Amino acid sequence: MARPVAGPVNGLAVASLVLGILWLWWVGSLLAVIFGHVALRQMRSGTQYGRVLAVSGLVLGYVGLGAAILVGVATSFTI
Repeated sequence: MARPVAGPVNGLAVASLVLGILWLWWVGSLLAVIFGHVALRQMRSGTQYGRVLAVSGLVLGYVGLGAAILVGVATSFTI
């Protein structure tokens, strides 16, 4: 029996995951969130794959942004 051929993986979903992993001084986290949302919107048509990659990039991006906010708040209260 032949295996079904998978469609192309969304490039922005891959970029979102990579930037979410790298963080890049939290700029990567912001870009991971942006690219993740754009990738999910592009994949609504159903011709591309990579939803798990985009969601994973979003989660990592939001964690990175949360860490940046916590560090910013913590450093603002130091004497």
